[in-house]
Amino acid sequence: MLESSFIFLKGIGETTERRLWSEGITDWRQFLETSTALNIGPARKALYDREIEQALDDLRRAQWRKVAGRFKTADHWRLFETFRKRTVFLDIETNGYPAGEGEITMVGLYGQHTMTTLVRHQNLTLDRLQDELSNYDLIVTFFGSGFDLPYLRASFPRLALSHAHFDLCFAARRLGMRGGLKHIEAELGLSRSDDLQGLNGWDAVNLWHAWQAGDARAGETLHQYNEADVRNLEPLAEYLYQALRDRHGPVCN
Repeated sequence: MLESSFIFLKGIGETTERRLWSEGITDWRQFLETSTALNIGPARKALYDREIEQALDDLRRAQWRKVAGRFKTADHWRLFETFRKRTVFLDIETNGYPAGEGEITMVGLYGQHTMTTLVRHQNLTLDRLQDELSNYDLIVTFFGSGFDLPYLRASFPRLALSHAHFDLCFAARRLGMRGGLKHIEAELGLSRSDDLQGLNGWDAVNLWHAWQAGDARAGETLHQYNEADVRNLEPLAEYLYQALRDRHGPVCN
């Protein structure tokens, strides 16, 4: 989908992009090989060619952040397939207070087939978090735009978070799906263990406080809850990406 995207070019929106696709120009290389497209004038065509050539060069040199920087955040879903090996699924837990007042209790990260859990008072530090995130260029969350990422920035002001961001909450809304993560998981048949059924974010807060008071079982449950939140982002992202591609991408023959 990434190399079929033309909306990063100034003056091209989704309508013009679809017209290009309908003319058989479905990727960047085809655009470069076409002398004329949609009556685009020679000067503008030459400008677009240079921008596309630079984007292709950035891809060849694995300059992922530069590629992502060409797109608006709302279009970062288009990066998912190409950035797949550089993608991390992220979810945080807190002590229940707002960003700037409260504390992050746990950060769950799942990427490159590895689950990593960072816990307050154990291994959750700025350096460790930055080191983990440096392995990735695309972050996937559910409502991370409104919660996880602002909370991380408030808690770790020196944390570098220049990653592209695929927020599954807004992707789901774009497809007409409503409700929170647990509701959408159930709608799509994504399962959780019986022990975690019915638990929500406030339960996670209570589990943290119980754990700090000496309840080891609460800590185990909190770990399992966070891991389920994080791991279920992967199949959800795959489903939403494909659904968005089917609706907003070129028609595959």
